[in-house]
Amino acid sequence: MPKKNINIAIDGPAGAGKSTIAKAAAKAFGYIYVDTGALYRAVAYYVLSQGKDVKNAEAVEKLLQDIVPELKYIGGVQHVFVNDEDVSDKIRTPEVSMGASAVSAIPRVRDFLFNLQQKIAAENNVVMDGRDIGTVVLPNADVKIYLTATAEERARRRHKELAEKGETVSFEEVLADVNKRDYNDMHRDIAPLKQAEDAVLCDTTNVDLQGAIDMLINIINEKLGNQSH
Repeated sequence: MPKKNINIAIDGPAGAGKSTIAKAAAKAFGYIYVDTGALYRAVAYYVLSQGKDVKNAEAVEKLLQDIVPELKYIGGVQHVFVNDEDVSDKIRTPEVSMGASAVSAIPRVRDFLFNLQQKIAAENNVVMDGRDIGTVVLPNADVKIYLTATAEERARRRHKELAEKGETVSFEEVLADVNKRDYNDMHRDIAPLKQAEDAVLCDTTNVDLQGAIDMLINIINEKLGNQSH
């Protein structure tokens, strides 16, 4: 019987540093990093590019048949494509972020991306991050981690990131945006954001980036070390 691939699920709220930390952990283990949020952003980007309302489920569903989202690894770095266009940078705007939160509440969008996410996990050793990976997408993941930090700390990091990109936005606006996304993600009807019962809580509020990466790698090593492969 062939050996099952290792699946590591990382969930948590917006701005917890999931993608940066998960990416570093995937590199450390030689696994593929899968940013599921990027797939939702890809859908939102396409919907917005067609001039449609991301909150209009009917309009969004009609467009799904025209979208081919893909994750490709170029030089070991994940790139996000929509219909063969590399949109890796275009999907990182605040408008697309809020759009991703909106489309992710639409059941048919989740079904549409669910199969793609499961296929990648079945075929590869992965570190996959998102909002419902441990609870819905990979309920049998070998390791589940819930990565979080206070809303204030997450807003501080995001504000710094935006300032470094030359964007002028107040800390209060960023914090309001973080709180709004948290509320939307935790209160949606389909697959709301929550910690899986068997997930390890990893709070990075008072830890720097390298410290958070080390925490994650230690948790994974401990969990995988307990398994007999």
